[in-house]
Amino acid sequence: MAADGARARFGNLGHRGGGSNSSSPSSSPKLGGGKSRTPPQQQKQSPSSPGSKHQVPRQAPAAAPGHSFRKVTLTKPTFCHHCTDFIWGLGGQQCEVCNFMSHEKCLKHVKTLCSCLAPSLVRVPVSHCFRPPGHYKRKFCAVCRKILEDSLALRCEVCELYVHTDCSLFTCGDCRQCHHDGQHDHDTHHHHWREGNLSSSARCEVCKKTCGSSEVLSGMRCEWCGIQAHAACYVILNHECTFGRLRNMVLPPNCIVLQSRNFSKMHCFRISESLQAEHDDDNETDAAPQGSTKETPTSTDSTPVFDILQAAYKCASTASATLCNEASLRAFYIPDDPQDYELQTLTQQTLVSDDIINRNGATDDGKGSSVFKETTPEAWIIRAKPKEREVIKVYPGWMKVGVAYISITVNHENTVQSVIQEVLPQLGRLKENLENFRLVEVLMSSKQVQRMVLPAEELILDRLKDIRKTSIRQMNQTRFYLEENTKPDIKVELLLTGLPMLLSNEEYSNILKDSLEIKENVVTVIPAYAPQGAVLLQISCFSEAERIFMLAKDTTVNNKQLTATIIPHITYEKLPQASCPLLVFVNPKSGGLKGRDLLCSFRKLLNPHQVFELTNGGPLPGFHAFSQVPYFRVLVCGGDGTVGWVLGALEEIRHKLVCTEPSIAVLPLGTGNDLGRVLRWGAGYTGEDPYSILMSVEEAENVLMDRWTILLDAQEVVDSMENGISEPEPPKIVQMNNYCGIGIDAELSLDFHHAREIEPGKFNSRFHNKGVYVKAGLQKLSHNRNLHKDLKLQVDQQEVELPNIEGLIFLNIPSWGSGADLWGSDNDNRYGKPRIDDGLLEVVGVTGVVHMGQVQGGLRSGIRIAQGSYFRVTLLKPIPVQVDGEPWIQPPGQIIISAAGPKVHMLKKSKQKQKKSSSSKESKGDPVTLSNDNGS
Repeated sequence: MAADGARARFGNLGHRGGGSNSSSPSSSPKLGGGKSRTPPQQQKQSPSSPGSKHQVPRQAPAAAPGHSFRKVTLTKPTFCHHCTDFIWGLGGQQCEVCNFMSHEKCLKHVKTLCSCLAPSLVRVPVSHCFRPPGHYKRKFCAVCRKILEDSLALRCEVCELYVHTDCSLFTCGDCRQCHHDGQHDHDTHHHHWREGNLSSSARCEVCKKTCGSSEVLSGMRCEWCGIQAHAACYVILNHECTFGRLRNMVLPPNCIVLQSRNFSKMHCFRISESLQAEHDDDNETDAAPQGSTKETPTSTDSTPVFDILQAAYKCASTASATLCNEASLRAFYIPDDPQDYELQTLTQQTLVSDDIINRNGATDDGKGSSVFKETTPEAWIIRAKPKEREVIKVYPGWMKVGVAYISITVNHENTVQSVIQEVLPQLGRLKENLENFRLVEVLMSSKQVQRMVLPAEELILDRLKDIRKTSIRQMNQTRFYLEENTKPDIKVELLLTGLPMLLSNEEYSNILKDSLEIKENVVTVIPAYAPQGAVLLQISCFSEAERIFMLAKDTTVNNKQLTATIIPHITYEKLPQASCPLLVFVNPKSGGLKGRDLLCSFRKLLNPHQVFELTNGGPLPGFHAFSQVPYFRVLVCGGDGTVGWVLGALEEIRHKLVCTEPSIAVLPLGTGNDLGRVLRWGAGYTGEDPYSILMSVEEAENVLMDRWTILLDAQEVVDSMENGISEPEPPKIVQMNNYCGIGIDAELSLDFHHAREIEPGKFNSRFHNKGVYVKAGLQKLSHNRNLHKDLKLQVDQQEVELPNIEGLIFLNIPSWGSGADLWGSDNDNRYGKPRIDDGLLEVVGVTGVVHMGQVQGGLRSGIRIAQGSYFRVTLLKPIPVQVDGEPWIQPPGQIIISAAGPKVHMLKKSKQKQKKSSSSKESKGDPVTLSNDNGS
């Protein structure tokens, strides 16, 4: 049989058996040069695909850009990728390259480009951030257009790209551009389009008809503003993106400067490299099996340096060379003329003993070996035939000209300099000096975009030959950019945390010289956050910045791990007038471990540069990045302890912020979440739509909340390690937001804390966490109520007699122990109604575990003891104490509680319900604006 199809033929090449659509159209309007390839007519049967059988020779309608359609017989229910309707009957049209299925009647209306032309849609090459392989249900591969189901797949952490691990080889760098390098600035921001994986109820912004589907990869969506449209409709939309309903809280990419030449996107966006695919309760995401989460190499560096066609298929002796060449090119999604290529035999012995790059499949006598031999070769290598002349496209970089690229013909005499000389007049730069420009080769790999400035004297044809010798597929993802030859002012900022506190500039410099061997001529040390043990490094050399960043991961100072964070520069002068960006902090370890998915969701809905993972350097990097932003708000995703952590950091560096009092919203991820309940954010995150959460933050009302300072002055003496003299333990200061417990309440928290330290992996759900609390409480049923004998209480300088109690609790908010009303709702003329901003604390007592259980069940309230603004507690013996869920054993001494400076601004969720929408993605966009130039 002549050929059983490109899919079956190359099944062992890391290529999923159904073709590819190398990433859906990605950025903004077409560049104007993607020509539709019409394959030559063949008499042989075309490749097959699961669910179809060939019946008739291939057809290539002119309206289908780049597709190679053929008529197939359908053997299972199939839907059209254009109109999303069911294909009735036994016949349909299928693209041999990307598996695009279509009705016969829809062929002339198909506007979706074939995978082989996907790189032509990239406006600005940007690499993806792939997390380790996992299982994603109800998602479609953007390459082969097939449903992912149980296959291992990769997901980009920044955009909505889903691909099989094998298909990732054929994706290009078409991720969202979230910053610029300070030179390549732009005035307007364009839509960033991604195909498919829309809700089945998604509606087109142009024609208002359904454009999403749960059966096929269909429809287009802007990954910034969220508007959706048919592939045939989105081209008439206005190119400029306004960021939709989230425009006021999104950091526009043109306002962020980051020189990241030597850093990966994972480093720039502070994405944990050890990130594992988490199991999602709604089965959207399943963790990969143990041992299978090792990332599949997808970068150019980790793939072979040549493209080999494994002999997984056999060509009959009657098959034509053109047919095999074309099938080979389709397997690598290369839209070139098959006549320009040839297949040559490559044996296993050749693989071991010969230099493949130089030999390139040649035989020992220097002559190319024909594929069509009597014996079947072990493998074939696809090779470009040498040419005397070639046409290359030169893109004008960031120069503001009216063309997407210039096509010129080059021969063996053309150098890089002559190419520049020929292109400049066509760009209106006739009188420009050639030395002011350079030609840059850019490889648009999906994992890393690589740039290389070409020497002026290099022969351009030789350079093309070298690229193809390395990989023909790489040539399809390579561009040439003409840029102005300006020397950039390199400035990379790293925030280094984990250092000793309160040292001088010279002391910090000496520590960094010893531990990181920094070079003083290119590194400036600024002790901007000495009280927090952090310094800012301003580095004027890319390689030195990368070296310090990587070395800090394995460096400890005084047994404390250093953490380096790349800090983007926000040009606040360019922010829109009504802009109030949202700074997001996520603690992925809080409560039910939902933080990982929220991190990914918020990075996609907002700019990844405004989303910070608290386990990577804490809140300080985020506040420093936003230090010059005049107005911003904060969203803290975590438990009450996480909120206290962020509020404490804010209080410490408030004087360094232009916006000294940002309002703070809470997305409760912890176990108790009492502050989240009081501010109406709920008892805990249960999988609500992240977009709806952001809209609730946008509509929330600003309220004030008291914060309190707790001074712990222990009288217990400690032996000094230096001179052996006994000295009193120095006082400690902690901040309180919710409540402080002394006695049985703190003892239960301490038992829970110890159990979590022993087996942290088990504490991944609120239900289990509360079960541990119950178990600890049952063990305390026999405790005696004698806490009043072990401490004394003063309220506003007045002694207060304590009843027989086992626990004493100071309340700042009317919620305790996962939502219980400990103070109660009964009217009492002795005390005012509690509020979170009244400058008063309520003091309540509990008689034991049974009493606490009754309060939790709403059967009783606590024993009201006092209400005041200044408290002194004298401990006569070591007693458990907890503040906002953080417990410890406090030695005998004094505990003083007083107001902590200014009140903090919190965001309280509005009672007004949002307008019901069928999907968050549908509600993101603005009213549609059509382009006057028909989308060009």
